[in-house]
Amino acid sequence: MRKIGFLLLYFISFTAFAQQEPNLAPYKTSNEKLKVWLKYCNEILDAEDYPKLLRATEKGITLAKNHPAYLSRFYFYKGNAYEFSNNQYQKALENYELALKHAKKARHLKNQTSILMRLNYTYYALNQTSKRKQLIQYIKQILDTTKNTYTHSVLNGSLGEYYLDNAEYETFIHYQLKAVNYKKLLKKTVPNEETIGVSYCQIAAAYTKMKQYDKAIEYLNYANPYIKTSPYISAFSCNYYLQCFVPLKKTDSIQKYYKLIYTYPTKKDSLFLNLSFANRSMSEYYANERQINTAYRYAQKAIRFGQKSNDNDIIMEANAVMGRVLYEKGEYQKAIETLKKASQNALNYDKESFVNINKKLAQSYAAVANWKEAYKYNEIYSKANDEMMQQSAKQNIANAEARYQNKTKGQEIKNLSIQNTIKNIQIEDAAKQRYFLIGGLLLVAIIGLLLFNQSRNRKKTNQKLQLLNQELDEANKIKARFFGILNHDLRSPVSNLIHFLHLQKESPELIDEETALRMQTKIMSGAENLLSSMEDILLWSKGQMENFKPHTQKVPVSVLFEETKKHFSSVENIVITFENPDDIILDTDENYLKTIIRNLTGNAIKALDKNQNGKIIWKAWTANSQNYLSITDNGSGGTQEQFKALYNDSEVIGIKSGLGLHLIRDLAATINCKIEVNSKPDLGTSFIISFQ
Repeated sequence: MRKIGFLLLYFISFTAFAQQEPNLAPYKTSNEKLKVWLKYCNEILDAEDYPKLLRATEKGITLAKNHPAYLSRFYFYKGNAYEFSNNQYQKALENYELALKHAKKARHLKNQTSILMRLNYTYYALNQTSKRKQLIQYIKQILDTTKNTYTHSVLNGSLGEYYLDNAEYETFIHYQLKAVNYKKLLKKTVPNEETIGVSYCQIAAAYTKMKQYDKAIEYLNYANPYIKTSPYISAFSCNYYLQCFVPLKKTDSIQKYYKLIYTYPTKKDSLFLNLSFANRSMSEYYANERQINTAYRYAQKAIRFGQKSNDNDIIMEANAVMGRVLYEKGEYQKAIETLKKASQNALNYDKESFVNINKKLAQSYAAVANWKEAYKYNEIYSKANDEMMQQSAKQNIANAEARYQNKTKGQEIKNLSIQNTIKNIQIEDAAKQRYFLIGGLLLVAIIGLLLFNQSRNRKKTNQKLQLLNQELDEANKIKARFFGILNHDLRSPVSNLIHFLHLQKESPELIDEETALRMQTKIMSGAENLLSSMEDILLWSKGQMENFKPHTQKVPVSVLFEETKKHFSSVENIVITFENPDDIILDTDENYLKTIIRNLTGNAIKALDKNQNGKIIWKAWTANSQNYLSITDNGSGGTQEQFKALYNDSEVIGIKSGLGLHLIRDLAATINCKIEVNSKPDLGTSFIISFQ
């Protein structure tokens, strides 16, 4: 059933609806008008309104006088209109041939591809064997000279169908598989899932013809993932499954796929095609099982749905199976009438069906003792069967000759290959010696280069190790100094606390109320200072870590001064004043700056330890758009050497505070502050903080 393959493709993409005829007046150039009109014709074709398509293509042909590419397309659509409306193949052929002529003139490969595919089928439908052979040769020439994936995907499939019509099933499968491979390549750029599934279904049908049913089922299974979105193709696939399971006599599978076909939605006459197809298969199954009455009921359905489909091929097949069932029922006259209806179109559609119909006609006439007619149809049957067998035999001989020629040529090629191999070995031996020599020289050069690189890398590594060792030594020295500072600054307040607790526990009578209150206040203040020192240590330690960054925000100086005042509220005999007349607000990290201020204040307090009239003044001001903070004390002052840790990264120890100056130095650098010191012996010390 050659036409079923075409119908599978036909029901893939026609889903659009035609729009109203476009107004061409707004378009200035002929190319713009032709483009719009071509789109309009395509929409009409999708809507399957063939009378309207004929009118539209006539106008398109008039518009495209001097544009061969557009002319080829309009003639192609006109051929479609004739072919798809009541199978007017002769008129379709005339337009397809004109379309091909203009496509060749325009050198438009894509148009040629579509036209050649339809011409191949039309020549088959009109039984124009000679023209079709010429067309097949032209198709092969195109395939030999182009690398276009789309053209290969279409025309390899069309070539395969030519061989399918000639019952050369293996050759058909060869070309169809090539088409599938190209369609899979094309799938990356153009969605064509369903056409791949159709090709697999057609291959399955070929295996069914060869009675290789398991192989047919295998390819139907391959098709399923590609056609699952198309109910129309899936319905055809179910019918192919039926054709496999009927001869295999798998009743459950037969019933399953027969019922499944009825679940698919209709699309014009596609449902009737499939239902006629399915009921014909069921009739054949029950006829083979000698359940003639059941076979007869299914045959009736096959004819009824076939007539609704308006497809001569389907009607022919349905009448053929009904003729066989009527013969089996003994209703020979009805069988003759039905088989004659089937024979009218059988030769055009399927030679095997034509042979079987005439055989059954001869048997039916013999059954009613009409020997003259029986002899006549037996002659037709014998001649057609002989031709089919001869064609099959010729093809087998041709295949055998081709295999023999291929074998002979293969042997000649093999002999030449041996001679070439000997010469190549000689050439290779000479080349190998040359390569070995060159390779040896290259190897020596590579070894020398590797040794040189190894020596240079060793020197670089040693330099890096020396630098790392120096950094490690410096870090160890700083760590030793740092732990010395911790021992000095943290030990004193902790010792005072422990001394007071021991005294309170062991000799409470020595502590009067006033002394106890004074010591508690002093120890509490020391503990608070100890806590502040520990916070400073933690903050400074974090400052040495990677990725620890300050958080800049708006910080009022008044808030900093107020917190500093509270922090040192327990300090006696020292007056601390804060001056901030302009209410300055700084962009800085509050915690970093608070720690700097607290440490500078603590250092000043220690510098005034023995001064009876100690004074500390904090000031904030702005000059030349730059903000400043300063702390001044009237202590004993010091030398520049004593403040070395403020400027030298390698110096850690401060004046009297362990963490003092080096902590101030690191924190100030982190928040982009600059600290200057002005100190003279017996005249006091000033620190000025300037903000960038």
